[in-house]
Amino acid sequence: MARSEELKSAREAGDAYAKATPGVSAAGYDATTGRITIELTNGARFEFPARKIQGLQNATDAQLAKVERMGRYALCWDDLNADILVPELMAGIFGTRAFMASQAGKTLSAAKSAAARRNGAKGGRPRKVA
Repeated sequence: MARSEELKSAREAGDAYAKATPGVSAAGYDATTGRITIELTNGARFEFPARKIQGLQNATDAQLAKVERMGRYALCWDDLNADILVPELMAGIFGTRAFMASQAGKTLSAAKSAAARRNGAKGGRPRKVA
């Protein structure tokens, strides 16, 4: 297959994929909830907590409000040098593997605190034996 035919075929495949899958039609930030809202081309809406995203943790409301669409599947914040892929957000991936690992277990709740106190009263975690 000639190079021009390969490019034409790739473009046609890309166009077909774009028509078959929803993309981002609009995005915005709600300062009252601290969430980014994404509107998709199929009419669906998706929200996520803005400051849970790598690169947005310390952003101000004014900075978060400057969210822009980048193509069909990404959001960007130029001032923060942050770009996020929407399919990954929808899968619950809010950053790199290292970032996600650093965030694991950071949620505080009354149940988690009570469980930690009960475990501490029992002497804490058992030591690993090699």
